[in-house]
Amino acid sequence: MKKHFLLFIVILISIAGYSQTDSLQPPYKRFPSFPPVNLLLPDSSTLFTKKDLSKKSAALLLIFNPECEHCQHETEELVKHMDEFKKVQIIMATQMPFGSMMAFREKYGLAQFDNIIVGQDIHYFLPGFYKISNLPFLAFYNKNKELISVFEGSMPIEKALKELEK
Repeated sequence: MKKHFLLFIVILISIAGYSQTDSLQPPYKRFPSFPPVNLLLPDSSTLFTKKDLSKKSAALLLIFNPECEHCQHETEELVKHMDEFKKVQIIMATQMPFGSMMAFREKYGLAQFDNIIVGQDIHYFLPGFYKISNLPFLAFYNKNKELISVFEGSMPIEKALKELEK
């Protein structure tokens, strides 16, 4: 009787363990559409959400830290090649303080580009959604806002453009 009970417990634990494998995946893999973001925009009163995305263009979600040298370099390269990104909506999100975000936006002249949105992730949603371990973090979405790919760390601009063509 003890052997049967022990066998039953082992089977029960095995079933429970296998049923939890989906929860080990980052949410972006289980939900491969653009995430339900709430980004505080530079006017400090408006929120950018998923419904504000352009319906006609691909999207690049770039998560950054204004103090990160790799993020600064990625932004410099992006600004240099803006002609090639004209048809892409670029959403730049940070969890850092609002003042840091605004200084970063000003330093790189991001306000002059109509296709760039810079916002503060006020609910700290994105790091957990993507399980981010390195910045900058880039998530590429097609016109239907379906995930193409993600990339952590500095990415050559040419490679970013190729991802958006997929």
